[in-house]
Amino acid sequence: MHATRKLWTWLAVIFVLSFAVLGWVGTEIYLTAPPIPKQVVSTDGAVLFSEGQIQRGQEAWLSAGGQQLGTVWGHGSYVAPDWSADWLHRESLALLEVWAQKESKLPFDQLGLGHQAELKARLAEEMRKNSYDQSADAITISADRAIAVRQVAAHYIGVFGTNPDMDKLREQYAMNTNSLPDQADLQALPAFFFWSAWAAATDRPGAHDLSYTSNWPHEELVHNTPTAGAGIWSIASVILMIAAIAGMIFYHSLSKEISDPVPPKADPLFDLKPTPSMLATKKYFYVVIGLILAQVGMGVVTAHYAVEGHSFFGFPLADFLPFTVSRTIHTQFAVLWIATAWLATGLYIAPAISGYEPKFQKLGVNLLFYALLFIVVGSTAFGWFGSVMHKGNDFSFWIGNQGLEYTSMGRIWQILLFIGLLLWVVLLGRGLLPALKKPSESRGVIAMVFLAAMCIGAFYASSLAWGQHTHYSMIEYWRWWLVHLWVEGFFEVFATAVIALLFTRLGLIHAATANSAIILETIVFLFGGILGTLHHLYFTGTPTFVIAIGAMFSALEVVPLAMIGMEAYKNYQRSKAAPWMQAYKWSILCFIAVGFWNVIGAGLLGFSINTPIALYYLQGLNMTPAHGHAALFGVYGMLGIGLLLFCLRGLSDRALWSDKLLQAMFWLLNIGLSMMVFISLVPAGIYQAVASISKGMWYARSPELVHSKFMETLVWMRVPGDVVFACGIVCLALFALRLLIGKKHSQTATINNSYANKA
Repeated sequence: MHATRKLWTWLAVIFVLSFAVLGWVGTEIYLTAPPIPKQVVSTDGAVLFSEGQIQRGQEAWLSAGGQQLGTVWGHGSYVAPDWSADWLHRESLALLEVWAQKESKLPFDQLGLGHQAELKARLAEEMRKNSYDQSADAITISADRAIAVRQVAAHYIGVFGTNPDMDKLREQYAMNTNSLPDQADLQALPAFFFWSAWAAATDRPGAHDLSYTSNWPHEELVHNTPTAGAGIWSIASVILMIAAIAGMIFYHSLSKEISDPVPPKADPLFDLKPTPSMLATKKYFYVVIGLILAQVGMGVVTAHYAVEGHSFFGFPLADFLPFTVSRTIHTQFAVLWIATAWLATGLYIAPAISGYEPKFQKLGVNLLFYALLFIVVGSTAFGWFGSVMHKGNDFSFWIGNQGLEYTSMGRIWQILLFIGLLLWVVLLGRGLLPALKKPSESRGVIAMVFLAAMCIGAFYASSLAWGQHTHYSMIEYWRWWLVHLWVEGFFEVFATAVIALLFTRLGLIHAATANSAIILETIVFLFGGILGTLHHLYFTGTPTFVIAIGAMFSALEVVPLAMIGMEAYKNYQRSKAAPWMQAYKWSILCFIAVGFWNVIGAGLLGFSINTPIALYYLQGLNMTPAHGHAALFGVYGMLGIGLLLFCLRGLSDRALWSDKLLQAMFWLLNIGLSMMVFISLVPAGIYQAVASISKGMWYARSPELVHSKFMETLVWMRVPGDVVFACGIVCLALFALRLLIGKKHSQTATINNSYANKA
């Protein structure tokens, strides 16, 4: 008990100190973010962008699809360009042409090498000069550069407008014509793109060759190359990771490990009678399966748009289901179904663990279910409506699609979801309260489940931290609080604690062992995970020390993964500990798959793009979705499915259980995911990485490369893996349908038999 109290103390200290540092970093980002001027003017007095246009341009881009339509500073989708890198390259070439025509009456590429080199040197000096005047709150550029800016602005107005000359380019970008019908929005959009590129190339005040985005993206024309800090902290983070892994293995080898207890002769949960609130959670799991089917369907459509842009095998699907909508649903539903599976598991196990059914608990569970269903359907429908009908910036932010990856639902829906999560915490707490009050060896694990649930409810408030007019750097700061800390952080702690609790309840591990292990695992994870959030923010207009902190602490996130294989092997041994464990075989194998994909998806693929020097070249390329698919589905998705199967086991007629369908589901999902990642996404990411390193980010994301024969072939190479994976999802759906229909059939047979007996 004394050792456990010390661990709880350490956990509290790490939690408070880590969030104190993360909060301080946020204030520094706010104070040092790239300035947004009232005006952008030229030296001859012309106003290029007037007051408010940069901010309105940001809102216009987000309402048009935002991070589902290309990227800014590397965050978003991958078919359209990174608009910051694209603008920077186009403006650089345009300015070189202006000078070449003005001085020699020749195109730039026809000049002599010496003259070209002279103009390139002049270009870098011009683009890197910080001409922001704080007193006037204006950026002043040369008259020649103003000509180049107007040319590039006209290009983007044509792309997001109705210019028929841009039809082919729009198809390559998977964009619909007239993405911004409001002329004020259309005119403001280039202001935001200009500003994002200006911040990426302009030196910070008092610095030399160091832009606001730490020289991201790679663009040699303006001397945007990796900083020394990116290289040094990358090396330091790898050394720290190796040392920490060695230290953890050494510590583990010295620790006396208590062997697992002898399992009971019979299933401890066999006679568990579900309470009314437990039975009410069953519909959650069927909605989860429905969301998975919808998510996979949208994933197929989204991937196909990378080839056909507007059509789905010739059918003009984008007219009413554009890429921005299909990708929004694909990414948003991934988070929603995983979260729903975990929420429902918490509601299911609370009465099972405590042996107590609170008054009106079933009513609360049903109320939460219909509230969540309303939020999912409402946010999806209004997001689609706002995007297709172009309802504007206010509609998009408040009730439609905010245009932010994984956090796209409008603010009204976010507020409702926050209230729903608080209701879930209350329901879970009511169910667990007797077990929390009663002294027992497993009370520590139960407390961790509840504390993680409280953090899930409370930290969703980070989705409410940014506003419609918030600086883009701060939007990214708060967005990653939600995506990294909420989805990848506290939900994982919650799920890990739930699994430990289930294994304890089954008599497969000692309660005292589970107590210490779960607290220690949480300490190790949060120590690297909280400040590791900053590795997403290296190049989003943040101070340079973000690279140092993010690199070192995100390297520590990999450390616990070194022991995942051992834990997976133990779980496999536990699955064979007693004959009755066959009833939970596929749930436990899903937990084992979580360990495998943690090592591959989060560890191998995650750390391959995690260091500052790697991410400098790879951010916004296909190595990111390779890591994302393997980690999000492989880890969190398989965990959600494992928990779903565990709960359905106690909620369904065991005679209807089909191991054959579950066996097919398990192997098809894992093989299909492997094919998808390693046959298509990883090769595409490597191919783009070579282009990014050799020519620049603009080229790696250009239509010339994205729609090259090789890249489009790799997109088609996804098809076999997608088909195998989809078959696995169909097996899961058929399994669930069998439980549902089989139950009705068995009830009908029982009624018929009773009538026959009476006769």
